[in-house]
Amino acid sequence: MNVVLMGMPASGKSTVGRELARLASMNFVDVDHKIEERAGKPLQKIIDDEGLSEFARIEEDTLNNLILTNTVVAPGGSGIYYPDALKKIAGDKGYVIYLRYSLDTILGRLNNLSDRGVTLKPGQTLEDLYYERCPLYEAGCDIIIDGDNKSLLEITREILKIIGR
Repeated sequence: MNVVLMGMPASGKSTVGRELARLASMNFVDVDHKIEERAGKPLQKIIDDEGLSEFARIEEDTLNNLILTNTVVAPGGSGIYYPDALKKIAGDKGYVIYLRYSLDTILGRLNNLSDRGVTLKPGQTLEDLYYERCPLYEAGCDIIIDGDNKSLLEITREILKIIGR
């Protein structure tokens, strides 16, 4: 069984993922790190040098080629554009979990977009991206965890209960 954590940038996918993996005795994979390893450069440098379409191609290919078991997976926020890949990673007995936060919480957590590899189209704001992706996260997940006003431990315990660990 795998657990795939989805959500906006700064929703805690990697932080929750590492803690969940530790407490559930599972492996952990940060897909952004896999993309950076593959490309040999940071996400933002890929976007700056090669453009959003090439970044998207690399991201989709990376997701489609992951073969994992007993793993908590933290794709980038744009991973939701590849729902079939996410379902494949989760597997028949796994879960795709959306870590949902309010726009205010996300805006408060994201203080430097230029270093995070956030894929904004020309003229698009973070608010635009939030309203574009939230319906996709909701449609593409098995479970929604509301993270506002919850600690890392509270979120992790909630997921552990859901996955039976």
